[in-house]
Amino acid sequence: MTTIIVLFNLKAGANRDAYERWARATDLPVVNALRSVDGFEVLRTAGLLAGGAAPYQYVEIIRVNDMQAFGVDVASETVQRVATEYRQFADEPLFILTEAL
Repeated sequence: MTTIIVLFNLKAGANRDAYERWARATDLPVVNALRSVDGFEVLRTAGLLAGGAAPYQYVEIIRVNDMQAFGVDVASETVQRVATEYRQFADEPLFILTEAL
């Protein structure tokens, strides 16, 4: 299984409450409904354990059960619409592919 970790900040001028409403109403349900995804979470950072602000405001965790099927899923019209909406909020997100040890 591949886990995709996404780190991002909101774009300058993006409204946090509007983003979080959109994430709950649109992003989370659409991505969690994909057959290739076992789970999807969006987390707002609260700071660093040692103190201070985290370098990213949000972390997404996408647990993918089949990367080939995921590629097909994300090419769908619905996911492409959601991705376009996401890009209106997220400022240069980093998508990190990970594998369990």
